[in-house]
Amino acid sequence: MKDSSGRQVDYSVIRVNQAFTIALLLLAFVLNSTILLALVALVMLISAAVPRLGLFRFVYDRLLRPSGLVKPDVIADNPEPHRFAQGLGGTFVGAGFILVVVGYPLIGWALAWLVIALASANLFLGFCAGCFIYYQLNRLGVPGFIYRPVRRGDR
Repeated sequence: MKDSSGRQVDYSVIRVNQAFTIALLLLAFVLNSTILLALVALVMLISAAVPRLGLFRFVYDRLLRPSGLVKPDVIADNPEPHRFAQGLGGTFVGAGFILVVVGYPLIGWALAWLVIALASANLFLGFCAGCFIYYQLNRLGVPGFIYRPVRRGDR
C-alpha cells in the first residue's frame, strides 16, 4: 500500500464534473435522449481513463477558472479513488444506455438515476460512494487499489 502524503486534488474540478453530470443526465431523462445518455457515459469514461482529456475538466480549466466563476479548492487527497468513482459512474451510465437501447428503459434509466443520486451526494453532501468503494477494496488488499485514505490531520 502506498503513502498518500503530498498528493492533492482540486475539489472544484470534482464539483464541476458532478454538476455537469447531474444536469446532463437529468436533461437526457427529460428529453428521453439516448444520444445524450451515451455522450455522458463517454465523457465520464474518458475523464476516468485520461483526466486531462475530460470535457468537464476542459470547461473548468479553460472557462470557469480563468473567468473567476469557480476558484480552485486544492486539498490533500488521492486522485485515484475519484477516477475510480468517475469510471464506475460512466460504466453505470453506459450500461443504462445499452439497456434503454435494447428495450429495457426502466432499468436503464434507473441506472442513470442512481448516478444522479450518487453524484448529488458527492456534490451536495461531500460523500463519494465510489471513493468509499475504492478504499474498502484497498482495505481488503485487492490488487490495483494501492492508496490508503488521506488521514484527517493531513487534510
